[in-house]
Amino acid sequence: MILLTKPEATAFPRQTLDVIKLDTGVTLIHKEIPTSEVVVADIWMNVGVVCEPESWSGISHFLEHMIYKGTKRILPGEFDYLVESSGGCTNAATSYDYTRFFLATAAGYFAQTLPYLAEILLAAEIAEEEFYLEREVVLEEIRCSHDDVEWLIFQTVNSTLYQSHPYGRSVLGEEANLLQTTPNQMRCYHKTHYQPENVNVVIVGNISRGESIFLVENYFRDFSVRSECPPVIIDSEPPLVDIRRQRLHLPFLENSRLVMAWMGPGVEDLEGAIGLDILSIILAGGRTSRLVRRLRDEKGLVFDVSAQFSLQKHSSLFTITAYLKGNCGERVEEIIREEIHRLHTQTVTINELKNAQRNLCHDYIFGTETPEQLAGLYGYYQILGDACLALKYPHIVRSFVPEKLQRVAQQYLSPEYYVVCEFYPCN
Repeated sequence: MILLTKPEATAFPRQTLDVIKLDTGVTLIHKEIPTSEVVVADIWMNVGVVCEPESWSGISHFLEHMIYKGTKRILPGEFDYLVESSGGCTNAATSYDYTRFFLATAAGYFAQTLPYLAEILLAAEIAEEEFYLEREVVLEEIRCSHDDVEWLIFQTVNSTLYQSHPYGRSVLGEEANLLQTTPNQMRCYHKTHYQPENVNVVIVGNISRGESIFLVENYFRDFSVRSECPPVIIDSEPPLVDIRRQRLHLPFLENSRLVMAWMGPGVEDLEGAIGLDILSIILAGGRTSRLVRRLRDEKGLVFDVSAQFSLQKHSSLFTITAYLKGNCGERVEEIIREEIHRLHTQTVTINELKNAQRNLCHDYIFGTETPEQLAGLYGYYQILGDACLALKYPHIVRSFVPEKLQRVAQQYLSPEYYVVCEFYPCN
């Protein structure tokens, strides 16, 4: 096994994180917290929408459901009953770059529940009858999503921005594709991707390094015979060279919205990505931010405005969302463009930068208080490339100066090339 131990940046209390490559091929990320009463296992599988053949769209999410349907030895619902009867909880999620399975129990119950999670992950039965029953559940989830305003807005923005890359697809998949999916295809997908090199086990809480290694080495080792899905070629998303527009009327929308979006870097330029995180605060991260003051307080054009940054493996997503007062989308878009242009031509003030850095560092501190939060953070960065990058985040945030931030804005936020989506109520 290979052990990598890296210190956190000196700007924060010194911490270390064990990233252990086991002889089985599985990666274990371990953080012992002796004062905790719980232990969390967060299993991050390096498989998501980006791994799906286009005609198999949605199979990652469907497989996440089927994992809980058991194995030859574990009946459907047996794992959930075991966890809940011991006071623990379990959950799962699928995204573009990963599928995640979560388990939290009191420290005394962890060693008896983790083997069950390992077995349902590695030896999923995917029985015919359960497959067709659960497919109806997934199809209903897709149908319900079309009544979910927030999902519709997110999906519209994503599909408009990403026209070549799988990031533009729905994580849930398309109903027509799922109706054509067979149990054998899902078994093939499982045996292709649920293999040791794709398994990242994060264990955080009141458990020693030695016991964590013992459990993962012994229970995450019986993998299925490897299969091979149809090949997937991921096309790089070409840069924006124009303004892409969408205008939709949505039946359940209360107030009109305008969303503008840009593509940022993936994890290969972590500094640039974190720079966009800082810029999201400066532009629309609170009542003293530029767009909140100008659009809401001075002009009265919006009820509110916010900026969001989301880091992904291949590229990041930067959005500005304005909740409009009336039919003023054109004017709001113009002012946002002016503020983006201003970032290109003038450096931000020291006070703006320090305020944004303080906010992000405080969010980081408050977001790393519990074993659940830490396991999620480490697992996400492990999927991006390296769990230890999570420890560098506050150091990188505090390393920015105005000139460096200006270069990030010039590189990734264009006032001329972007996506803009307008959403209006039907009535």
